[in-house]
Amino acid sequence: MSLSKPNASAATVTTTRVSPSPMSGLCVNCVDGCPGYCEVGRSALRGREIIYPQPFGKVISGSEKDYPVDYSHFNIHGTCVGAVGCEADPDKATFPSVNVEVEITGDGTKIPMRVPFFTGALGSTEIARVNWEGTAIGAAISGSILVCGENVCGMDPKAEIKNGKIAHSPELARRVKIYKDWYDGYGTMLVQLNVEDTRLGVAEYAVNKLGVEGIELKWGQGAKCIGGEVKLPTLDRAKQLKQRGYIVQPDPDNKSVQEAHKLGGIAEFERHSRLGMVEEESFMKEAERVRKIGAKYVTLKTGAYRPVDLARAVKYSSMAKIDLLTVDGAGGGTGMSPWRMMNEWGIPTVYLECLLYKYLKRLKEKGEFVPCVAMAGGITLEDHIFKAIALGAPFVKAICMGRSTLTAGMVGKTQGNLIEEAYGKGKEYEEALLRTFNGAGALKEKYGKDMKKIPPSAIGIWTYYDRLAVGLRQLMAGARKFALKYVDRNDLMSLTREAADVSGIPYLMDQDMKEVDNILG
Repeated sequence: MSLSKPNASAATVTTTRVSPSPMSGLCVNCVDGCPGYCEVGRSALRGREIIYPQPFGKVISGSEKDYPVDYSHFNIHGTCVGAVGCEADPDKATFPSVNVEVEITGDGTKIPMRVPFFTGALGSTEIARVNWEGTAIGAAISGSILVCGENVCGMDPKAEIKNGKIAHSPELARRVKIYKDWYDGYGTMLVQLNVEDTRLGVAEYAVNKLGVEGIELKWGQGAKCIGGEVKLPTLDRAKQLKQRGYIVQPDPDNKSVQEAHKLGGIAEFERHSRLGMVEEESFMKEAERVRKIGAKYVTLKTGAYRPVDLARAVKYSSMAKIDLLTVDGAGGGTGMSPWRMMNEWGIPTVYLECLLYKYLKRLKEKGEFVPCVAMAGGITLEDHIFKAIALGAPFVKAICMGRSTLTAGMVGKTQGNLIEEAYGKGKEYEEALLRTFNGAGALKEKYGKDMKKIPPSAIGIWTYYDRLAVGLRQLMAGARKFALKYVDRNDLMSLTREAADVSGIPYLMDQDMKEVDNILG
């Protein structure tokens, strides 16, 4: 196993002067007189700022730790015999005919999706705010679920709070409107709730005032297991959020802190959310409360906690008949999580999914309600999507992709800016978009003149999602599975004994032996 490298990373903009010691990450010979290139050295100058990926608020980061088992330790079986979900006819069983649509079904509810993947939560961070338009439109025109993350109302500088409750949030209202303007019946929008959101009455405001259909309850994960973190560049902003009830460090009301901030020694403040305390009774009451408010869908997002906590998530979701349970494995990440926590905390995605499968299978065998499940955690391409759905079949229905969706949107935005700088906003600009984005032509055909209203960031996400859908169809056709509901664990092989031990997926050299013996006699 290749471990994450301590003391030097592109994420923290740190390096070593010479070859590092493998254990500590310090230079083999640390020289008196070095200005401090490494993480220890930079921490001597900037302290707690270096806990987080840099520059904070402008990057999305993911773990660089190479776990012993990940999705690359499995391959997808292909076959040259028959077809499942389609007539075994070469003229009909073609990869474009594969159906990748899916329905997220709860207890009497249904969310249709054109594609089996959706956005991770975009919350109160600056990078989420500035990229919301492209992500929201991209998700809507792709027929996917869009998740608005935690703390958006509480962080809104122009929010109106009366008697401790949110009365108006221009930022959340903006976000909801953008998605609704492009929504066409597939997917839905979810708004997350953490401790502060619940206290502020965000669910009541989002559902009753803005018409949001879904509320996602959240067990940590704003910054891995410790809740959301955001950096605040000004003293006034720090004071505002402390006044609204957030944990702000260092204390913006402290005179010494104010002086240090004025001189530049303290360049920024941290806003932290509180840790949620999960209890069976309170969770059941909260799910029921949100439904009574009027939420059509109630979902749960949980993270890479220890196995007993995953069991709680599965059991409580079953008892509350949650519409969707999203489980996020270690290895993925955003720019608001402490860097060492991203690498060294929590159960990696494949291990977590294998535990999840066992727990859900036990529920099914007992005849209990089994919620639809989405898997998250460093998933980016169609082979990951196929493997994650197959490994958790028949329970995993969709894949949540936060970082990669934002990456596609930001690249689309950047290319759009470059095209605008070169051509302005006229006909040449539109032609350049058609040359640059493979998916722009299809969008122009569908939306006509309204194509001009779709920002390049959204075109980038739609084009990326279209690539994933086409790639997934190809992989499924190779496995002769022509609809997602037919994909199962038998479509995978373990490439190592360790992967087989973790997953229960047979080792390649052990598979199909009975059938082989029957054929060979």
